[in-house]
Amino acid sequence: MKTLKGPAIFLAQFMGDDEPFNSIEAMAAWAANLGFKGIQVPIGNPNFIDVAEAAKSKDYCDDLKGRVAEHGIEITELSTHLEGQLVAVHPAYDELFDGFAAPHVRGNPKARTSWAIEQVTLAAKASANLGLTNQVSFSGALLWPTLYPWPQRPAGLVEEGFKELAARWRPILDAHEEAGVNVCYEIHPGEDLHDGVTFERFLDAVDQHSRANILYDPSHFVLQQLDYLSFIDIYHERIKMFHVKDAEFNPSGRSGVYGGYQDWLDRPGRFRSLGDGQTDFKSIFSKLAAYDFDGWAVLEWECCLKHQEDGAREGAEFIRDHIIRVTDKAFDDFAASGVDGKVNRRVLGLE
Repeated sequence: MKTLKGPAIFLAQFMGDDEPFNSIEAMAAWAANLGFKGIQVPIGNPNFIDVAEAAKSKDYCDDLKGRVAEHGIEITELSTHLEGQLVAVHPAYDELFDGFAAPHVRGNPKARTSWAIEQVTLAAKASANLGLTNQVSFSGALLWPTLYPWPQRPAGLVEEGFKELAARWRPILDAHEEAGVNVCYEIHPGEDLHDGVTFERFLDAVDQHSRANILYDPSHFVLQQLDYLSFIDIYHERIKMFHVKDAEFNPSGRSGVYGGYQDWLDRPGRFRSLGDGQTDFKSIFSKLAAYDFDGWAVLEWECCLKHQEDGAREGAEFIRDHIIRVTDKAFDDFAASGVDGKVNRRVLGLE
């Protein structure tokens, strides 16, 4: 068994224009002061990482790691959530997602897709140069508007959607294979990969590609009312990354899983700071330890109530308290009889 690494923190929800949230060095110092040991870094902000330079220069990556290490912090993984989202965008979401792209490709879906594929591919090389083995992304979505089967979906629509999604991702996955890096899809509403069944459909479409893996975030499963503990039992071999994020689901006679177009404060399902929701993290950390999860426990803060800096401070302690330092011996070793094969045969009545 392996002891999980952590605590680490995903920087996306904290990055901003004001100190200490406006540079990777300042945020590394801030994270270390809160008790974190690692940071997960989105690729889209050059004040944190120039992904094109990181993809071509090992020296740049060594310098970046060194600047972070001065504060006792490691870069745990890179994130291409926004870029991965743009790998596949249904026309209904063109305008809503266009702001995720570089200005020169906005308003041009074909160019935007090519740009997104390039960015996620650069992240493979950058991750390798940083000495990382995993990066997290969204799958994007071509089928999401047809999630509910009304009007009735035409025969073959789902198959065609996953065929096209796989065609866009297969070259990216092959580039990650060449770099020795996993793509860990965050299984997430709004993506075509939003539960176990859709992940399996995608795996089939990419011929069970070894680099197609999972970032496990139980909060999205609480909101879907999916069994997030059984999910670990089923997919543990593909789970390579872990976002520690809490959630709660409180349905009423007025609203349930779909949320009634309400904002986050009023929805039955909503994200919470760690320890304030309903997620059974003791069981999650136990299962991941038992399945030899060899990765980081990374806080992702999203809460409609608590201040983000309070959530980060409390989250570091929460993760630290939940990481199980795995045992190196069996608890009943003291009672071992030290018998040999001949004794075993006698015990069984065979001699």
